[in-house]
Amino acid sequence: MRLHLRGCRPISPRRAYVIIIPLLLLLVVGAALTSLLPSPEDGVLGVLRRRANISRVIQPERATKLWDSLGPHPVPVVFKEQSSNRMRNRLQPFAEIETDAVLMLDDDTLVSAPDISFAFSVWKQFSDQIVGFVPRKHVTTASGVYSYGSFELQDPDVGGGDRYSMVLVGAAFFHRRFLELFQTQPAEMHALLDETQNCDDIAMNFVVARELSGLRRPSGVFVKPVDMRNLEKEASSGYVGMWHRAEHLLQRSHCLNRLARIYGGMPLHYSNIMISQFGFPSYGNHKSRS
Repeated sequence: MRLHLRGCRPISPRRAYVIIIPLLLLLVVGAALTSLLPSPEDGVLGVLRRRANISRVIQPERATKLWDSLGPHPVPVVFKEQSSNRMRNRLQPFAEIETDAVLMLDDDTLVSAPDISFAFSVWKQFSDQIVGFVPRKHVTTASGVYSYGSFELQDPDVGGGDRYSMVLVGAAFFHRRFLELFQTQPAEMHALLDETQNCDDIAMNFVVARELSGLRRPSGVFVKPVDMRNLEKEASSGYVGMWHRAEHLLQRSHCLNRLARIYGGMPLHYSNIMISQFGFPSYGNHKSRS
């Protein structure tokens, strides 16, 4: 089984957009293509633009040459130019993806090589699920409306936040066949993602959960990272991610309810399993130490 990494990031907020498909963990991976993303002058793409003295749009062919000029790389990088700014662009089944495993990382997330290697070994055991570092959950309110949140969100059934029902694809491994399956989903689902410029990671959990519906298994497996960093917080770049928006959590709760209606029910199942390099604790232990 070979390792493949994939992701996306915008070059210009008004012109062409590119999706970067490296086969190596680094910073330029898996971002939401919205105007809330960091300036094109930040990060590796900014380096490429400054090297090329390009005023507006970097050409894919030239970008590849510039990437190579930054130093020797063990694997190639492919730039995929996009004609539209859509959050779901990163979930396309590009022909260049030859491996079964796809690793997607948001561009503000840095995960250590040992964590990546360990998660990949876990994914090989759970290749029909999303294996990643960021768990989330849904709960049902008294009125029957779904709410979205992290483990702090109280669950009426158990009274605490010791389980999850989603693993976000912004820092996760999943099988490339889910990219193809994602394209066959109802048009209403794709329209929801385009309307909100959000929730593609939630939708992918729905896709995987529905594939596992007969087994009643959760869509994801949570791997506890030892060293995962948020570059927005640590780089002092001034970048403000879309999750800072006041309406972000409300919008994601809205997506949960819309997706449940589109699919005729809630396919997500809960799990309290956390796989760690230093044992096999429960998710409740993770909560108490975070």
